[in-house]
Amino acid sequence: MAVTSSRRRLSTIAAAAEYASCSPKTIRRRISDGSLTGYRMGSRLIRIDLDELDQLLRPIPTGGAAGGRGC
Repeated sequence: MAVTSSRRRLSTIAAAAEYASCSPKTIRRRISDGSLTGYRMGSRLIRIDLDELDQLLRPIPTGGAAGGRGC
């Protein structure tokens, strides 16, 4: 029987903010609005799964050739 394990890459709020090049307030807002899960360790420590943070990143669509206009 195969055992699969999915390990989380847990990080502090400050380290997650640095990883994503944003403010710790932004990470806290994402936890508050439900788009990012915060994991509590004990009564005060909060950790963020960096893989989940990566999933929030989305590419910005560009006009490219579909716009039909030149520069």
